[in-house]
Amino acid sequence: MQFPKIEQFGGLADQIRRASKSICANLAEGFGKQRQSNLEFKRYLLMAVGSSDEMQVWLKYCSDLEYIDQKTCERWRSEYRQIARMLQSLYTKWRLVLITDYRSLTPGRGSGAFCLPVKADP
Repeated sequence: MQFPKIEQFGGLADQIRRASKSICANLAEGFGKQRQSNLEFKRYLLMAVGSSDEMQVWLKYCSDLEYIDQKTCERWRSEYRQIARMLQSLYTKWRLVLITDYRSLTPGRGSGAFCLPVKADP
């Protein structure tokens, strides 16, 4: 992608770099914090979804400003929509696992700690 100089630093190119990196960074940070708090993992997971949605907006701007062609824009936006759907699905499954695990705990049994869910039955 070629951006005008004005967009290189502090402009649209910078926003795109930050938003795209934020997806992976939020997943990694949330995963690391899940040992202390499942709510933290969910919070970071939602931030990753938001960053994926943000990327779709920035790509549309790039297309509107003719920094990228329409076909490329739609292909990339489609990929970010797919990423957002996968993250949202993980969030939903994670929430269901937390509810199920919480309800199955009985006093004096289990550690109270939750791990990432394995593939859930459809």
